[in-house]
Amino acid sequence: MLSEKTVERLSEYRRHLSDLQARGVTHVFSNLLAAETRVTAAQVRRDMMNLGLSGSTATGYSVSDLLEHLAGLLDHPHSTRVALIGTGNLGRALLAFFRARPGKAVIAMAFDSDPEKSNRVCCGCRVYPMDSLEARIREDEIRTAILCVPEQDANAVAQRLVNAGVTGILNFAPTRLKVGDQVYVDTMDISSVIEKVGYYAVRGTRAPGRK
Repeated sequence: MLSEKTVERLSEYRRHLSDLQARGVTHVFSNLLAAETRVTAAQVRRDMMNLGLSGSTATGYSVSDLLEHLAGLLDHPHSTRVALIGTGNLGRALLAFFRARPGKAVIAMAFDSDPEKSNRVCCGCRVYPMDSLEARIREDEIRTAILCVPEQDANAVAQRLVNAGVTGILNFAPTRLKVGDQVYVDTMDISSVIEKVGYYAVRGTRAPGRK
């Protein structure tokens, strides 16, 4: 099982490799990939070695080979289809983002408790009422969800998702989800991130250890 930091780096590698491929680049050296992803060249080589990949001292790594290998590792049938819970301002922004930047993850369905927002299409995605959440998620075998609901509703909705078979949640509610160790949760607390950025912005410096 790969660590969180490793998965984050591999995902970042893939994003930059895709950009390189779109520009017609066929090979890349570890130092270039390191500069793009803010890690060391040695770290890039260790990651590739751990994946069983090797590059040439003359030409570097094959961009297409790296992308193919990373796709086989990171893309899984259940993890690419995502359910979005909550289509308020943030939820709609995420729907628009995913529609504008098609990639490996696709928001397959959305849910909202507001009758004015459910039973319609938003940014190309069908929005269902909350009372159909469990049935829809089980039917489509959704394993990943994005939670954009008010703080006071987050844990109750998260438990419904878990009961329906979801095993990974990206949580935008500013609260800790109590869902058990069998579910991977990543909480994106935007206010905390802004505070961190502001802290370093007013000091005109980077965080220690940040390249």
